[in-house]
Amino acid sequence: MKILSIQSAVAYGHVGNSAAVFPLQRIGVEVYPVYTVNFSNHTGYGAWRGPLISPQDVADVITGIEERGAFGEIDAVLSGYQGGEGIGDVILDAVSRVKAANPSAIYACDPVMGNAKSGCFVAPAIPILLRERVVPAADLITPNQFELGFLTGTEPTDLQSTLDSVDAARSTGPSTVLVTSVERPDRPEGTIEMLAVTDGGAWIVQTPHIPMKANGSGDVTAALFTAHFRDSGDAAEALAKTTSSVFDLLQNTYDAGTRELQLIESQEAYAHPRMQFEVTQVR
Repeated sequence: MKILSIQSAVAYGHVGNSAAVFPLQRIGVEVYPVYTVNFSNHTGYGAWRGPLISPQDVADVITGIEERGAFGEIDAVLSGYQGGEGIGDVILDAVSRVKAANPSAIYACDPVMGNAKSGCFVAPAIPILLRERVVPAADLITPNQFELGFLTGTEPTDLQSTLDSVDAARSTGPSTVLVTSVERPDRPEGTIEMLAVTDGGAWIVQTPHIPMKANGSGDVTAALFTAHFRDSGDAAEALAKTTSSVFDLLQNTYDAGTRELQLIESQEAYAHPRMQFEVTQVR
């Protein structure tokens, strides 16, 4: 499998492509990483250095990959955090060209906007761009529950309202939706869930909630689910593998007491997921 991944990159720590590429490689995926920023560290530290890469420079890198004849072999285009408005046009153009070369390729979009605790942390134009232009062009999206609500103009809370919000999102274009950080009011205390919905049904998985903020974990989740689902077409299996891997990554990070993901140290969790959590079909 080959994935064109258009995301941010950092030298210190693991977010964006710096979180997504290694787990994908560890499960045998060839990744073509294209950087939208090249920062020293993620912006959550409040201070960082390095350039925001211009849309034209990003486009030039993508064109160079195309000139090597690679587009016909790409199985998926993956995008995450979009630092500026112009990157959206570059990504959509790349998706169009990849699909022209390989009609079976999919576009997986992680519509990064914010979360329930912090609210939106992207430029004001980005959520609108994602909702109106980028998400409708995607085959697979991986919003958290907060982002799902913004994309659909709904307030997903319990399982039924979350499923209704997913249906609203799917009606705009993407056939597959993975909802991360699902926090139902009636869930057992100390747990958190993920929900995957396709044309074939809906599946949910519940894990213990690890009490930490883990920048980059969503990027790992989106990458692994995209690869597993593109490989098998089985949403339940992809959900089980992704959940197992990401939980162990987060547990290892929590146990180490570090701010940055223990991404390299957790590599066996990607290569050989323990499959320790039950996936339940809910529709």
